Amino acid sequence: MGVPALPHLTPKQLLDKLAALGIPSETVEHEPVFTVAESAPVKARIPGAHSKNLFVKDKKGRLFLITAEHATAIDLKRTHEALGASGRLSFGSADQLREVLGVEPGSVTPFAVANDVEGRVTMILDANLMEHKRVNFHPLVNSMTTGISREDLVKFLRATGHEPIILRLPEPAVELPNAP
Repeated sequence: MGVPALPHLTPKQLLDKLAALGIPSETVEHEPVFTVAESAPVKARIPGAHSKNLFVKDKKGRLFLITAEHATAIDLKRTHEALGASGRLSFGSADQLREVLGVEPGSVTPFAVANDVEGRVTMILDANLMEHKRVNFHPLVNSMTTGISREDLVKFLRATGHEPIILRLPEPAVELPNAP
């Protein structure tokens, strides 16, 4: 029998944690959104960069949370090389997501690493996202969006024991038409 898991943070506890770290944030409540496409009308109302978040694992079971600017095209067939992962990446299961990060599919967020007290997840931040002064993420549920500065995102991640790796993710190759 393993040690029972600690209870995961609630959105209020997360926002309290941000405040305790001296991180100013702005949270907007909205209808639940489950995909980047569904969230377009919400994003239009909230200033700053918005994200997509991929919870993935490599062939050895190492877990990664990739947080990228929502419009960034990512070549998952090549991303493992940039991360130094073992073999191609595959998506982590909904059960792993709940167990390790304490969130439901559709609510994946870099804030969820606060629930990864064992440090199982490597946090990857896309360089495109980090070019923006303000970045927005779900505060553990997909019915709210919280904005903070990019510097405060890094401060928060470090405070949870997750030193982020910031890199430009590989984009899909563009097929050029054959010249006449």
